[in-house]
Amino acid sequence: MSNKYVVIDLETTGNAPKKGDKMIQFAAVVVENGEIIDQFSSFIQPNQSIPPFIEELTGLTDDMVKGAPTFDEIAPKVLKMLDGAYFVAHNVLFDLSFLQEELIDAGYNGFYGPVLDTVELARILLPSEDSYKLSDLANQFGLNHDRPHQADSDAYVTAELLLILEKKLKYLPVQTIKQLHKLSGGLKSDLDIYLDELIQWKEATLEALPDHLEIYQGIALRKAEQKSEKPTYAKQIDFPTMTEDKTALFKKAFPLFEIREGQFAMMDAVYAAFGNEQHSLIEAGTGVGKSLAYLIPSVMYAVQNNDRIVISTYTTQLQDQLLHKDLPLLKKMLPFSVEAVVLKGRSHYLSLQKFVASLNELDDNYDTNLTKMQILIWLTETATGDMDELNLSSGGMIYWNHIKNDETVFLTEKSWINKDFYYKARNQAQKADLIITNHSMLLTDLASDHSILPSYQHAIIDEGHHFVKAAGPHFGLSLDYLNVRLILSQIGTLEHRQLLFKLEKLLEETDVKDDSLLHSFEMNELMVELLFEMDEFFRLIGTVAKNRKKGKKGVNRLKVGLNQVDQDSSQKLLVGKAERFYFLTKDAVEALGNRLNYLKKQVAQLHDKSRAFLEELTSSVEDLKLVMDSVKALFMASPHEQVTWIEIDLRAMQNVTTVYSEPLNVASLLSERFFDRKRSIVLASATMTIKGSFSYMLKELGLKAEECKLVKIESPFDYDKQVKFIIPEDLPDIKAVPMEEYVASISEQIISIAEATKGRMLILFTSYEMLRDTHQLIKESGFLDDFAIFAQGISGGSRSRLTRNFQRFEKAILLGTSSFWEGVDIPGEDLSCLIIVRLPFSPPDDPMTEAKSKKIQAEGGSPFSQFALPEAVIRFKQGFGRLIRTKSDKGLIIVFDRRIVTTSYGKAFLQSVPAVKAEQKSINETIKLIDEWL
Repeated sequence: MSNKYVVIDLETTGNAPKKGDKMIQFAAVVVENGEIIDQFSSFIQPNQSIPPFIEELTGLTDDMVKGAPTFDEIAPKVLKMLDGAYFVAHNVLFDLSFLQEELIDAGYNGFYGPVLDTVELARILLPSEDSYKLSDLANQFGLNHDRPHQADSDAYVTAELLLILEKKLKYLPVQTIKQLHKLSGGLKSDLDIYLDELIQWKEATLEALPDHLEIYQGIALRKAEQKSEKPTYAKQIDFPTMTEDKTALFKKAFPLFEIREGQFAMMDAVYAAFGNEQHSLIEAGTGVGKSLAYLIPSVMYAVQNNDRIVISTYTTQLQDQLLHKDLPLLKKMLPFSVEAVVLKGRSHYLSLQKFVASLNELDDNYDTNLTKMQILIWLTETATGDMDELNLSSGGMIYWNHIKNDETVFLTEKSWINKDFYYKARNQAQKADLIITNHSMLLTDLASDHSILPSYQHAIIDEGHHFVKAAGPHFGLSLDYLNVRLILSQIGTLEHRQLLFKLEKLLEETDVKDDSLLHSFEMNELMVELLFEMDEFFRLIGTVAKNRKKGKKGVNRLKVGLNQVDQDSSQKLLVGKAERFYFLTKDAVEALGNRLNYLKKQVAQLHDKSRAFLEELTSSVEDLKLVMDSVKALFMASPHEQVTWIEIDLRAMQNVTTVYSEPLNVASLLSERFFDRKRSIVLASATMTIKGSFSYMLKELGLKAEECKLVKIESPFDYDKQVKFIIPEDLPDIKAVPMEEYVASISEQIISIAEATKGRMLILFTSYEMLRDTHQLIKESGFLDDFAIFAQGISGGSRSRLTRNFQRFEKAILLGTSSFWEGVDIPGEDLSCLIIVRLPFSPPDDPMTEAKSKKIQAEGGSPFSQFALPEAVIRFKQGFGRLIRTKSDKGLIIVFDRRIVTTSYGKAFLQSVPAVKAEQKSINETIKLIDEWL
């Protein structure tokens, strides 16, 4: 195969050539026979000024394009290069459409040859990549991309990326390439032409299947590793009790290891808790190295006692960190083999049988076909079949719901059992020393009638301060508009031509002789009515919430409590609507269930395609049953000590409407269902205590101090030398002035501090509205125009993407709310200033806060000191911990909320964080300190 590719990148004055935007730089790189053979680039005179935003993004100025040729002067050379070639670009539709306009304006016909898009190719061939931005892919493959957003640099890196992707494509089995070819007709690029040529080329050469792959029922899969029986370790395993023994252990993985007394103390505490069959709470300050401090004693105890230990983390990112970073280190340290597996909920795993059945279904949906192509590639690489390895679009996630692993009724072929990813994961878990899971899975297992995890008696709960918060939803319920709409849309009506249409067609073909089944017309009418009632029901939910929060200006996301006892007229109307929706759903579930039961008896006569969609319909009916049960529990029952509330977004009220219900107190449930049934549970976190006491956390978890070993391990960092802690004395009290005035005052301070620190600043807010207003004022001021400012909910992207972008720029500022208070790790000079805008109290009108406060008050207690304050202190400690992540870090923590020094309760915050002197300073004194110290 000797195709010619011309990789093109353009820089322009904007995105709309039809509105007069022009090219300012053109670059092309020619690739032939697997190598770069030619390059051409030129600035282009646009005959208009380059907008400031484009100048900032690209670094290209009016002076640089002054005297450059106009596009019509280089057009003949461009067309000559493109002759007989594939047009390639990273996001090809932008570059191609812009070039076409310029060519037509210059009096030429334009380019009408084949095109390839490296974004689309990368999404297909690199299905597990976090990001498909050119700079991120260059970084991943070690490509030198020194001038992002300049056409010559971008074009060259795109050409290098194309060569990497083409090489990967050529090494795929011909079977996989043929399957990709079948799906490639509806792509943005002409990959189908390329794949057609590739199939011919591969069929003309003799190909051996790579050793790590096998073809099973027409699909190329990565071969399962043949695991030999775990060798028994002949010597006695002794836990290292002495400091020198522990040091020797660590030096096997870290030759330059420095002793951390706290880490050793935590190892002893974990091992003692398991040995004494005692629950334990361990607060380990930042920098203790808690992952290895609990992994080493856990695995030693497991192997000594032929037992298994469950390790539960709050996030899947932490799970991956344990698996890919900490476990390889652990294996270097220990003289025996360690069996560790990650176990997730069943729907995380792919059903190969469903996927193969879906490949035979023709679909013109772009996202569905692209996701099928991604999965075909992924199956040649994955050992787990876990969807968290995939980077799926929102449309891809909808398709995943059709192919996820769950119980099957119609697809019962046994030949896939040996290849089933979920069964494989469960079998491995049975033999493992360590089972790594997350709080969500662990709690699902507790709340479920059927156990998912293998039986266990010992567990580590990492990020233990989250365990209570994570437990609420698992012992509660939720009803989400988009989810209900998706379920009903997948079933559809006859007009929608979805599952119901296929079902009725199949029943027609099987010549039904069962009078108990509804007539097709009646079944359709029932679904039409149900869809209508669903919309009406959720519209009324939104209206009830909106009416109760009148007068809240500038707030788009609302949380509104539903009082089950004192129901007003609008809520009574809502209950009536809920009942109507419930009974219609019940009728639909029954009618569809009857049809499916009838077809189960005919299963032997059904072909695979019919079985596949009936499996999908069975799954949708099961989901609809859950909706029905949730409606009944949320609106038609009188739950004891449950808190029910509505969350809506006024900007898209119907799309973002959810009803939640959670137990007011999960402590008794955790105590009965978890702690009382297990021998030893160790909860570890950097934020467990308030003023040195564990009492709040014990109460929340339903544990008694006398039954637990409580251990507090200080951080090894020297906070007094590494941190300056400042409270501005020239800011107004947050409660004493209108919010607009407070936002204006803090915006001025942020601008002054940012100019002094040169960015590298994380600003933590407690509300999105204040973040948005502050961001707007800073942008409008124009003082920080040369800074890269990223704001959660405004700049777009996930928390990790915003953090990555923040680290990429020297003069950067990151504004974040809730999720940024913890789990953000920015070590070194990338972060030198942390600003906490407001003490993180929950809003008093938050339904859960309101309900808990009422209960404490009714019992004669103080809602503020028993609940609001401890909760805020724990959160404050999490925020405080963002700044210093290593021994060499140094920086400033600035708390704008003066209540920390002006109120009696402020001491609770100051006494709960590492000992650093809090200094009150004016803005001028603060700037002087920054200049001298940073």
